[in-house]
Amino acid sequence: MRNMDRISKLFRKISKEERIALLALIEELRDPAARKRLNIKKLRGSEFYRAREGRFRIIFHIESARAVIDSIRLRDKNTYRDF
Repeated sequence: MRNMDRISKLFRKISKEERIALLALIEELRDPAARKRLNIKKLRGSEFYRAREGRFRIIFHIESARAVIDSIRLRDKNTYRDF
């Protein structure tokens, strides 16, 4: 629940163009076939993955062949610290 609050707050703050781009990436993450075309990397030492969209990083994990979004963050030196 806390992550959803952070994600919705982020979506209120960013521009419409960035919001559209992130939503398009999230839709692609939902489709396992489309996921293969994206620039997705597994985070070292964890079961999490990241997808990039401009200055944003979407951190997610796979559960029953479904992508579950854990976090959407602006890229900085602490982006991957908790994962």
